[in-house]
Amino acid sequence: MEGLTKDWIQRHQILVYAVGVLLAVFASSAQAGSSSVLERLINPVLAVLLYVTFLEVPFVELRRAFANGRFMLTALGMNFLIVPVIVFVLTRFLPQNPVILVGVFMVLLTPCVDYVISFTELANGNSEQVTAVAPVLLLAQLLLLPAYLWMFMGERVAEFIQAGPFIEAFVLIIALPLTLAWLTEAGAERTGIARRWRDTMEWLPAPMMGATLFVVIGSQLPRVENSIGQITAVVPVYIAFLVVMSLLGWVTARIVEMDVGESRALVFTSVTRNSLVILPLALALPAGYELTPAVVVTQTLVELVGMVVLTRVVPAWLVPESEPVAGDGGTTS
Repeated sequence: MEGLTKDWIQRHQILVYAVGVLLAVFASSAQAGSSSVLERLINPVLAVLLYVTFLEVPFVELRRAFANGRFMLTALGMNFLIVPVIVFVLTRFLPQNPVILVGVFMVLLTPCVDYVISFTELANGNSEQVTAVAPVLLLAQLLLLPAYLWMFMGERVAEFIQAGPFIEAFVLIIALPLTLAWLTEAGAERTGIARRWRDTMEWLPAPMMGATLFVVIGSQLPRVENSIGQITAVVPVYIAFLVVMSLLGWVTARIVEMDVGESRALVFTSVTRNSLVILPLALALPAGYELTPAVVVTQTLVELVGMVVLTRVVPAWLVPESEPVAGDGGTTS
C-alpha cells in the first residue's frame, strides 16, 4: 500500500503542487492574518523539503557527480556568465523602477537549489548532478549577487544585500539537510530502524513541495494582490527568461557533448531560479522596498507554470531519448 501511494504521488506530482497553490490562494483570502504566520514557516519547510529530496539521491552517485568537473563548470558558466547578460538585456524592457528591478535581479540572478532536483527527476534528467552542484551554486550566489547588483543598479542597492541571510540559508537549507540525509542513508546500511525511516521519508518530496508552495505563496499572495497593476510588467520578462535559457541550456549541452541525462539537468539548472530561498532576503530589504517580495513571488508563479510545460517539452522534444549522446551515459530517473 505504501509503495502504491508513493508511485501515485510520483506520477501526479504536478497535481500535488497545484493543490498546494490553490490552498494557498484560499488561505490568504479566507484568513487575513495567516500570511505573517506562514512567513515564519518558510525556512523550516524549505529545510524539510531539501532533507527528503536529498534522501532520494544515493550518495555513491552524489560523490561521482561531484567528480564531474565538466558539468560543474558548465552549470557555473551558464548561471553566472550567461544568465547575467540575458537578465541585463531583458530588464531593459522593464520600467526603470528600482523597487521592481531589484526584485527581478535578485530572483533571476540566483539559480535554484531546491525544487530543480524534483523537476529534473520528472524530466528523467540526471538529478545527482543537480544535487551535487547545488551547494556550489548557493555559495557562488553569496559572493556574486551583491557584485551584480552593484554593476546593474549601483552601490546604493548593493549595500542592502548582506551575507548573513545567505550564510543562514546555506547552513539551514543546504548543509544541515544534506548532512542529515547522509547520516540517515549511512544508518540505513546498519540498522533496520534507520532503513524504515528512510523508506517512510521517500514518498514525501512531492507533498513537501506542495506544502512549501502553500507556505510561500500563502504568505506572499496579499502583496501580489495589492500590487498587481505595478508588477504585471515583469511577467513577460519572466516568460522570456524561461524560453531563452531553455534554448541556451540545450545548445550549450550539445556544444560540450553532454549525454541525455546531463543535458536535461543543464537545461533545468539554467532555467529554474532561487525564488523560495531568495524570498527571506527580499523580505529583509529596508522600508520603501515592500513591493520587492511580490516581484519575487510572481516569478515563482510564472516558473511553476513553465516547469509543468518543460517537464514534458524537454524529454519529448528538446532533449529526446533518441538524441545522440557522448560516451556511454544516459538518463537518470
